[in-house]
Amino acid sequence: MEFEEKPEGNGSLVDENQLDLGAKHQANGKPGASGKAKLSARQEAYAKCDLPRKSLNTYTWQEIQRHNQKTDQWLVINRKVYDVTGWADRHPGGRQVLKHYAGEDATDVFRAMHLDPDIVRLYLKPLLIGELAPEEPNQERNKNSRLVEDFQELRRTLETLNMFSANLGFFFLHLAQILILEALAWGLSSKWWNNRHFQHHVKTNIYPKDPDIDIRPLFVIGDLQAVEYGKNRIKFFDYEKQHLIFCLVSPFVTPVYFNLGSILEMCPRRHWEDIAWAISFYIRYFITFGPFYGIFGTMVLIYLVKILESPWIAYVTQMSHISMKISKEENRDWFSSQVLATCNVEHSFFNDWFTGHVNFQIEHHLFPTMPRHNFHKVAPLVKSLCAKHGLPYVKKPMLKAFGDILRALKKYGALWKEAYCTHPEI
Repeated sequence: MEFEEKPEGNGSLVDENQLDLGAKHQANGKPGASGKAKLSARQEAYAKCDLPRKSLNTYTWQEIQRHNQKTDQWLVINRKVYDVTGWADRHPGGRQVLKHYAGEDATDVFRAMHLDPDIVRLYLKPLLIGELAPEEPNQERNKNSRLVEDFQELRRTLETLNMFSANLGFFFLHLAQILILEALAWGLSSKWWNNRHFQHHVKTNIYPKDPDIDIRPLFVIGDLQAVEYGKNRIKFFDYEKQHLIFCLVSPFVTPVYFNLGSILEMCPRRHWEDIAWAISFYIRYFITFGPFYGIFGTMVLIYLVKILESPWIAYVTQMSHISMKISKEENRDWFSSQVLATCNVEHSFFNDWFTGHVNFQIEHHLFPTMPRHNFHKVAPLVKSLCAKHGLPYVKKPMLKAFGDILRALKKYGALWKEAYCTHPEI
């Protein structure tokens, strides 16, 4: 891919050092000219796919936005309009993901969530029903078109710099670590996890679409939930103390909350493959440790490990979102929606290892298919784009991020208490 010359002051995201990096990459025997040819071929494929075989219907954004129901779902990708209603139930990422973007521009989220769009475009062809009218902008009018274009330029830059190419050595070392700790790796439904986690990624901190912030009645997360529960005088316990309760229940997130959610997904829906893997987890444990500890002792070992693991999962997964912006659907562009709902934890060897590199949550959410060892390289470019458009790029020390979980829960509890007390029971 070659860069077009930009007029002065256009804010190009590629500087000479980055271009030198590409040259060094080529000199070291990595894909250089061949990579360029491959990208050119991909661009050609895109062009062919976008060329209509016959005259297409044209639609305005006002028309498209009406098709946002469960039984009537249209979305826009690269100005092309697709009717995904019939495809929703077969979508590998789950039907909810498509429903969340019905009636909206999905260009950036489509590119972010698919590793190889060329393959996906084969499925899109039969769903094509038209295109945006020539006078219509590329995305909804409420979105910052310059920011959207700059983010797309950033992505093209990162593709040119091979930031989406995996370093096999990194993953070999990571695999070695996983094999050492593999006793913690089995036992949950992959379908349950995918359904939950994909929704979290595409609608981060959007209530009630993100299941990670909708864990009522155990906690009220965000101003909206807290005030809603308070006004309706809903009180399963004193939410003013929920920050303390979080400390008490965090050891049970994995053995209770995750396992229960996994079972409720697998068994009623008869996901036999997931059920088999979950059973194999316990079979392996009993074969390995049963002769030494017996049935009861082995069960204690299983859940002791899960209880020790659980606080790590609770704090590492919540430190980047729970204290950030939580709102109802605002139809923001992809870049803004992820940056405002996410924060990073400072980069260090220990922090990277301890968190599994998800201390770069902003980059992980913007580019979920990017290998994690490239996040720290991409971070300065994302930070620069945030500064250009006046968006916050939040980065914290790890202990402060952990503490912000409790401070946020305490704040939401106080909002609940205030709403509860100012709306007496009738």
